[in-house]
Amino acid sequence: MTSARDEILVSIRTALADAPRADVEVPRGYRDTPASADLIELFAERVTDYRAAVTRCAHADVVEAIRAALGDARRVVVPGDLPYLVDDALADDLPASELDTVEAVVTTAAVGIAITGTIVLDHGPGQGRRALSLVPDRHVCVIRADQIVAGVPDAVARLDPARPQTWISGPSATSDIELNRVEGVHGPRHLHVLVVGAD
Repeated sequence: MTSARDEILVSIRTALADAPRADVEVPRGYRDTPASADLIELFAERVTDYRAAVTRCAHADVVEAIRAALGDARRVVVPGDLPYLVDDALADDLPASELDTVEAVVTTAAVGIAITGTIVLDHGPGQGRRALSLVPDRHVCVIRADQIVAGVPDAVARLDPARPQTWISGPSATSDIELNRVEGVHGPRHLHVLVVGAD
């Protein structure tokens, strides 16, 4: 007894039996890794495509760049081991219920992915606990140029699968049934990425 599935497949094979076969050239350029300078440019372009802000700065200018990225945010929380000074920042000892009262967070990242414009936090040094990057309305993330890789496989190779990971591609956004974009439902409405040492 043949199933409906088998009947459909027989019909398709019969219909295609006399169809001309054409060899299709598959370009392999997507496997090429761009030069490091191009990676930074591509990363900045893709992050911007997600409606996030990108600032490139030298190591000596990071503190000033953080200050500018925070804008008028007054209640700012930082991980205890953040390697940059943030004026009047709150220490990361707030209970989760009080994170809603915080306007911004400053963290570092583990890796950045140029092709997708994604930053990945593995909540190691300078990155804090996961709630820090998800609850405050503004996230300022500092990433070094040498942490930016071409694609997802390159990023996965650098990450420890045993560590928790948060993959961020732009500010939090979702669409309702009528495709109206709503920001800030699942995380910060504002993402500002500082790429350090890219000049």
